[in-house]
Amino acid sequence: MIRTCAITSDQEVNFDLPLVEMNNPDIEWYWVDFSNPTEKEIELLSSHFHFHPLAIEDCLDDFNQRPKMDFYEGYQFIVIHALRQKVFRAVELDMFVGEKWLVTFHKEELLELETVWKEIHQNNMLKQGPFFLMHRLIDRIVDEFFPPVYKMESDLSSIEDNTENETITDLMDQLFDLRTDMSKLRRTILPMRDLLYRMISSERLNYLKDQHLYFNDVYDHLLKLTEMLESYRDFSSDIRDSYLSVNSNNMNSTMMTLTVITTIFMPLTFIVGVYGMNFQYMPELNWHYGYFLVLGMMGGIALMMFLYFVKKGWLNPRKRSRKS
Repeated sequence: MIRTCAITSDQEVNFDLPLVEMNNPDIEWYWVDFSNPTEKEIELLSSHFHFHPLAIEDCLDDFNQRPKMDFYEGYQFIVIHALRQKVFRAVELDMFVGEKWLVTFHKEELLELETVWKEIHQNNMLKQGPFFLMHRLIDRIVDEFFPPVYKMESDLSSIEDNTENETITDLMDQLFDLRTDMSKLRRTILPMRDLLYRMISSERLNYLKDQHLYFNDVYDHLLKLTEMLESYRDFSSDIRDSYLSVNSNNMNSTMMTLTVITTIFMPLTFIVGVYGMNFQYMPELNWHYGYFLVLGMMGGIALMMFLYFVKKGWLNPRKRSRKS
């Protein structure tokens, strides 16, 4: 699908004009949007606009291009990435920007672009030129990076507080999933940050001087997002290390308890084994109170060993941690 909007020398905005009318002298500048175009519509990139074959090839590539900016005669080709928030997947938006026109190309529907398209119907934003419109598209896309980043902060706080008393295993699974999402988001934001830095630093983009503050504001947003993600990664590492330490401490406590129980039963097992050998000439077997004496001796040994371990703090986690 191809959509068009143009502004005339009388500052009148017209929509859905045929491409052949875009070269009308009354047209001050225009925007053409290729949204999931057909093969026949794609051919217009070459036959009508005469864009460079390499730029067209980048548009048609099945794999997302890294955000970048290429300079061609009379226009710039810019690749930026929007974000599918639910799956943290980057969606490519290609832009051809000239002094009197803006051509956008995308294979998937972009809600950010649709929002800007609706804004054009509601105000006179289109009268400020194609470079301001390019800024508006980039700014809108970058603004949509903030909600998932803020949600990550909320999720990290929830994992740290563990208000629902979930097990450490469940918390660790959530934490690792969250760190995976962070990595996906960083792979989208960092190249966008580098692109904006190149745009505001390039001497070849003299026409951006009037909009320099606007693009610099977008760059500041990307810097803020980068710093937030880095701090969240460090925070998640601290939570991970904390839970791993707790899990290791619980494991050590469990192993210590099992060791104490095993140690207490070792002499008892030895006594039972001796009197269970069924030799015929064992004098203790003929004692009238031999059974009770052995039971008492076994109980006494078990009690003394238990009191000894309690005194050493092996059965008291808090006391054991202080001793260690």
